[in-house]
Amino acid sequence: MAIILGIESSCDDTSASICINGKICSNIIAGQLVHQNYGGVIPELASRVHQQNIIPAVHEAISVAKIHKNDIDAVAFTRGPGLLGSLLVGTSFAKAFALANNLPLIEVNHMQAHILAHFIEENKPEFPFLCLTVSGGHTQIVLVRDYFDMEIVGQTTDDAAGEAFDKTAKLLGLPYPGGPLIDKYAKLGNKDAFKFPEPQIPGLDFSFSGLKTSIMYFVRDRLKENPEFLQENLNDVCASVQDRIISILLNKMKKASTQYQINTIAIAGGVSANSGLRGALMETAELLNWKVFIPKFEYCTDNAAMIAIAGYHKYLNNEFVGQDIAPLARLQF
Repeated sequence: MAIILGIESSCDDTSASICINGKICSNIIAGQLVHQNYGGVIPELASRVHQQNIIPAVHEAISVAKIHKNDIDAVAFTRGPGLLGSLLVGTSFAKAFALANNLPLIEVNHMQAHILAHFIEENKPEFPFLCLTVSGGHTQIVLVRDYFDMEIVGQTTDDAAGEAFDKTAKLLGLPYPGGPLIDKYAKLGNKDAFKFPEPQIPGLDFSFSGLKTSIMYFVRDRLKENPEFLQENLNDVCASVQDRIISILLNKMKKASTQYQINTIAIAGGVSANSGLRGALMETAELLNWKVFIPKFEYCTDNAAMIAIAGYHKYLNNEFVGQDIAPLARLQF
């Protein structure tokens, strides 16, 4: 029996999870409301709140899983990428817990873990598959050949899709985090009401900075004509913006599927919780005969269950690290 404690602290969610023989038995997530006052995550505040939340989160994860801390066989933690101060809290706690209990340490790449969240549930994708990983900080197309044999074949050249959602929401006067609110209002709007440009980026790479700029000028010009424009057209603007971001993502996935002759498609990361993206992906799957895998909502955003499941598979391969390990804010695959 292998019992893994997973710890995630890459951004503003403190999370702890217990994985027993590949089954997630607890997944505790403590969010941070303090950032709502600033319209985005403040790194210094995030790391301080992680310090407050990490011990209660780990304690609750162990309690919910109905085990004792002495039952744990290894500690898996997010080494990166992420905010350095936040990563330091999780890494330091993991090292201390492992040292105190004479346990091995397992480092986990946060972006790889998002992809491996697909192996939490019984319905698992078969290798190889393509995964669209979309979050506030990353937008990537990943060719997944095995659990840790992954290659980024396309990525954003500037902003991430989640960043485009959140910054657009700010332009529209919506509070942080704005991505879920755009999704909410988009359900009530007409996606064909307004047209925004689709960047023509070669290959499988993405770009969202130009789209953000066009939205900014669109909002500025419409407000000059009618100061009440956003109040009167918020649903349609959200629907139109969301539709364009989704089309950018899926058009690249269609290209990747054709290029690599792979029709097993997965999505991961915070933006994979977007209902518009999920719906459009399912529609595309029917047209192109894709076999699609979409994680549960609780495994889309940052969570320790994905760290624990990644740690479990590394544990099976005896992939451990020493106490000299340090977090890396820009950790690559």
